[in-house]
Formats: sequence, structure tokens, C-alpha cells
Amino acid sequence: MNTQTVLSAAALTLALGATFGAALPASAAEVAASTDANLVQPHELIVDKSLPAQQVQQQVRAARLYDTFWSTGDEAQARAALAPDFTDRTLPAGRAQGIAGPLAASKGFHAAVPDVHADVEQMIVTGDRVIAHLHFTGHFTGTFNGVQGKGQTVDFIATDIYRIRDGQIADNWHLEDNLTFLQQLGVVAK
Repeated sequence: MNTQTVLSAAALTLALGATFGAALPASAAEVAASTDANLVQPHELIVDKSLPAQQVQQQVRAARLYDTFWSTGDEAQARAALAPDFTDRTLPAGRAQGIAGPLAASKGFHAAVPDVHADVEQMIVTGDRVIAHLHFTGHFTGTFNGVQGKGQTVDFIATDIYRIRDGQIADNWHLEDNLTFLQQLGVVAK
């Protein structure tokens, strides 16, 4: 028995036209449709069909809000996506725990790469988890650790595992290709 629904980018784009808060949908496409259309759309959405539609809707919305935040830097999106007691389970050295950590990281990232854009290559929803495979692109035209950018292309990936509680991300385990990022900035030798 197939316990997953996989949506292509085209099906997801079509499905995302509906507004949040509509009657509870029956399929993964309809679940995705009930989330905000202005948020980043995963190219591929894989959903465990055994999950209640409302749970999937809440989890997808929280993940899309947070993933969009990395492109926009909009603090309100991060605060809406993250639980008040949010915990970063792979906290980098020097980063504050809780919501303050991603807010500071986003400000620093946007200072270095003002045109940063995060695409969600795929999103997997199962249990109380959402896994997002992110692809970041942009240009290093700002500053990073005292280094001025010269327009270098930035192109790297990251994977996040979110635990969702009550429609917000309570925990995040994440891994970014920081070596590639730092090499592209010219901060670390290739």
C-alpha cells in the first residue's frame, strides 16, 4: 500500500492557489492548496497519507513560512513559524539559542548576500516532522566577517528537519554546506 503522496512542482503550484483556512482537504494537493500562496513552494512535496489533513496543513505552512523567511529576512515570518520555546538542536558555536539565533543568522546572511533566495527542492511530511531540502542562491555583494563581496555567485544546499508542535516549529536539526558557501565568498581556500 502506498502511504505517500508525491506532488510535482506543477501540481503543487496549481494546488497552492486556494486560500488558507478553507474546509479541510482530502488529498495532499488540497492540503498544500490551503496554505499561503505567497510563500515558497516546494518543487516536490511528499506526504504520508496516513496523517490527518489538518496536521499536514499546519506542518506544511510552518515549514513554508520558515523557509520563506530565509529569502525575505522578514522577522514576522520567523516568529510566526517558530514556537516561543523553539530549540535549535544543531546550534552553531556563537549562535544564540531560541528564536534569536535564526533572526541574527538571517541578518548576517542578508548583510553578505542581500539577494539571497531559498528554493525548497523537496519537502517530506511524516509524523510530526517536516524535512526540507533547501537550495540557496544569490551574490556576495555585501560584507561577511569584514570581507567585502565582489559579486561572487553563491550557490549551496542545506537540509532541515523540523519537529512541529501546535502548528509551529518546536525543534530544528539542520546541516548547511558551509564549506561551499565560505569558499564561494573567498573566505576559505578551495
